[in-house]
Amino acid sequence: MNYLSKGYVTIEELKEVLGELPSEERLRQRPVAIPECPQEIPCTPCKEICPTEAVLMENPNAIPLVDYEKCVGCSLCVQICPGLAFFMIHYKGDKARVTMPHELLPVPEIGEEVILLNRIGEEVGKGKVVLVIPREKSKGDTPVITVEMPIELAWDVRAVKVVRE
Repeated sequence: MNYLSKGYVTIEELKEVLGELPSEERLRQRPVAIPECPQEIPCTPCKEICPTEAVLMENPNAIPLVDYEKCVGCSLCVQICPGLAFFMIHYKGDKARVTMPHELLPVPEIGEEVILLNRIGEEVGKGKVVLVIPREKSKGDTPVITVEMPIELAWDVRAVKVVRE
């Protein structure tokens, strides 16, 4: 894995770290947390805040894994992660909803159309913001947003750009 030299984790590297990704059936049930934290560093806020103990860590330096069946989709892990390395995915019909930290200004508003950015910052399409948890109401220091997008982009989009005229 060479994510440190690139600055991002590929989906192939993520599969290698997590072992398995949630099934399509599980993704259609309700939102599910996806940890994209491949480094063994001392950090446990995600495990500590999870109300269902779905975030699993053998020790404080372990890579967090998620028991997808225990995850209720509350987004607390996304909110609390200091490394902005947790996301949530939920398939709804032919669309997907991705919940992600949003550290850029301006913070989008519910209903706003945004430009979808892939893991390396390239524009890959447009999406619609369906939920905003402002910094003041988040369990962490970063606003969290949920964006509806074409289902085929759910595993690649990890940020958005807000364009206002």
